[in-house]
Amino acid sequence: MKTAKPSKMEGKLIVVEGIDGSGKSTQIHLLEKWLSYKGLSIFKSEWNSSEMVKEITSKGKKKGLLTPTTFSLLHATDFADRYERNILPLLRAGYFVLADRYVYTAFVRDIVRGCNADWVRKVYDFAIKPDLAFYFKVPVDIAVDRILVGRPKLKYYEAGMDLNLSNDPYESYRIFQGRIIDQYDSMAESEGFTIIDGTLNIEEQQKIVRKMIAPLLPPQVPGKKVRKVQA
Repeated sequence: MKTAKPSKMEGKLIVVEGIDGSGKSTQIHLLEKWLSYKGLSIFKSEWNSSEMVKEITSKGKKKGLLTPTTFSLLHATDFADRYERNILPLLRAGYFVLADRYVYTAFVRDIVRGCNADWVRKVYDFAIKPDLAFYFKVPVDIAVDRILVGRPKLKYYEAGMDLNLSNDPYESYRIFQGRIIDQYDSMAESEGFTIIDGTLNIEEQQKIVRKMIAPLLPPQVPGKKVRKVQA
């Protein structure tokens, strides 16, 4: 990934990563509320949320037509659309951009699905490096238990059934998520992740997140109005 930011970049990019059930989405939601309270301009972006590819991705999943490569390219298209339309312009405008998953999600998932690691990274070569990337690390069994509470059935691709890991979708899901953890762990140091213990209680985690972000906050302007944009 690129290590330098383009010129005229006034905002900050904060990223949360982790497997399903790691608690990252809860933490970024709390962070969004905290930054709003401080009067900062905020934009929140979520993985696989671009209207450009949402419909075709949904159809591909329902019909079971997605190969690892098509999956990777669809997600790359989704990311590129959100990046060019929202993330980059708002960073230039001085917003705090909060990303619930960034390119690292593609790195880990696509590689686990069998895509070439160098190829995947090259696809996302245009993306800038975040100011902070939090990795919420949690044992796979705890994360899986959190996800399965109240969920009667796992979806085919969600469970990693396309990888032929197990005939049992729940066992396949555990294996799939375990491999994703391995990929996150392997890149944590090289990508400069700030690792958060996902087994801590919610308040403790948020306290750590805020402490790490505090140095990035600009001097507060009294009475400043909040500008908040939702992806």
